[in-house]
Amino acid sequence: MLTKIDIQTNKGESLVNITAQVRAAVKDSGVQEGLCVLYVPHTTGGLVINSGMDPNTAKDVIEEIHRLVPTRADFHHIFDTPADASGHIKAVLVGGSQALIVTGGNVLLGSSQSIFFFEFDGPRNRQVIVRIMKDQE
Repeated sequence: MLTKIDIQTNKGESLVNITAQVRAAVKDSGVQEGLCVLYVPHTTGGLVINSGMDPNTAKDVIEEIHRLVPTRADFHHIFDTPADASGHIKAVLVGGSQALIVTGGNVLLGSSQSIFFFEFDGPRNRQVIVRIMKDQE
């Protein structure tokens, strides 16, 4: 089963919790045991799994990624804006896909884990592609 999660991001960098939408997609698929693959078809966005319990975790993650790759004007490939160029580098570091185990009709996450779309150059309309595959028995 293939589905899409639509996201409207805010200005700049942000983490958008998509755990509920992913869980709903898995539930709607009817798959009890299998895999859920998430894919971002954008060059300035990524996917991370991290703690969703404390909002300060998201703040720290965003600030540290920005510290590692600040927005600046000396990139060689500034097509749109400096934020666009730095977003490409951040997307390489963070990655644009995640594979999750589906068991008991739900994605397998730790008790404090959540799934986040990582925006590097908002605001934008984004999509996360969700592919749910049933185990072969």
